[in-house]
Amino acid sequence: MDDKEQAILRVIHDLSEIDAEAWDACANPAGEPSNPFLSHAFLHALEESGSATRETGWMPYHLLLEDGDEKLLGCMPMYLKSHSRGEYVFDYGWADALERAGGQYYPKLQVSVPFTPATGPRLLTPSDEKRADSETALAAGAVEVARRLGVSSLHLTFLPDRQSRHLTEMGFLQRTDQQFHWHNDSYETFDDFLKSLASRKRKMIRRERERAVENGVTIECLTGNDITEDHWDTFFNFYLDTGNRKWGSPYLTRLFFSLVGERMPEQVLLVMARRQGRYIAGAINFIGGDALYGRNWGAIEHHPFLHFEVCYYQAIEFAISRGLARVEAGAQGEHKLARGYLPAKTYSAHWLANESFHTAVEQYLERERAHVDHDIALLSEYSPFRHDTAAQHQEEEF
Repeated sequence: MDDKEQAILRVIHDLSEIDAEAWDACANPAGEPSNPFLSHAFLHALEESGSATRETGWMPYHLLLEDGDEKLLGCMPMYLKSHSRGEYVFDYGWADALERAGGQYYPKLQVSVPFTPATGPRLLTPSDEKRADSETALAAGAVEVARRLGVSSLHLTFLPDRQSRHLTEMGFLQRTDQQFHWHNDSYETFDDFLKSLASRKRKMIRRERERAVENGVTIECLTGNDITEDHWDTFFNFYLDTGNRKWGSPYLTRLFFSLVGERMPEQVLLVMARRQGRYIAGAINFIGGDALYGRNWGAIEHHPFLHFEVCYYQAIEFAISRGLARVEAGAQGEHKLARGYLPAKTYSAHWLANESFHTAVEQYLERERAHVDHDIALLSEYSPFRHDTAAQHQEEEF
């Protein structure tokens, strides 16, 4: 960072303290594909709705990089955390190991989008010639904040590969995992996508789509002002049902959905299933500049393959219609592979204050990365695509 700019780092505890346009100029620079989860509107909705707050264990600790005139040069969505829930990069074993050794793992600092396992930049800067310097300053600043707070660790999760490598060069530990993403090979229709699959998989998907709606189920795709508060009421009940069954205490409040529906309606896709005059299932997706991000799903009636139709096949159809490059279908789920979603590597970076603990985790991560690479290679052998198209997708991934 040029000394003449008098770069200053400061922490804010509420996104209302920073101008939305200034934040978004760093989070989603002009000329680059936008990421809805990094926007001021999305992150502020998490705070204002009571979803990501001190009370829920996500105390905002956002880091700002400013010049001497208080112009924003970079920023990071950072949180002081008292637990590891809602992150999707699991470090419970690390916490247990440190505490058994007499240390204290919590609180820790987390640089991420709460409850959102979607890849995107975490060191947010304009796309100018000073980007690398600004990213370095933000990362070093976050480490300094961690040291001053006396926390055990700092974690940046779901990073793009470039930022992961940058942080590794700075001494952070690299961790990898895998998700399943669908890639748009310039398809014009869903049938074009099906033609790229092996015959058996093509027939399976057609059969699943028919079965999903055979009991009088109809599908609605809603965006923008077509989504009403009644839709949000209904979807929130679906979300509560899934949350109560999966993790006991749903993360997002009802107000959150109203806020994103009000403030970023064109970036929301709600896929709803209806039968006999009432909605029975739904999935929420967020629309980015080059990707559709599947997030939450719920249902109050069980119908064979309805989950696949609402969450995966409708997402593919929407991405094709919008010319989006990919669909990210969230964490886990090897069943996605047979539906055209291929394994994709994800990255995170970690700084640990205790040197002995750092060394132990470093050795563990070396083995874990090899295991992840092996799993991705093995899963890729079961690609549903024809051999000619599968080879092309494999080249794109690696």
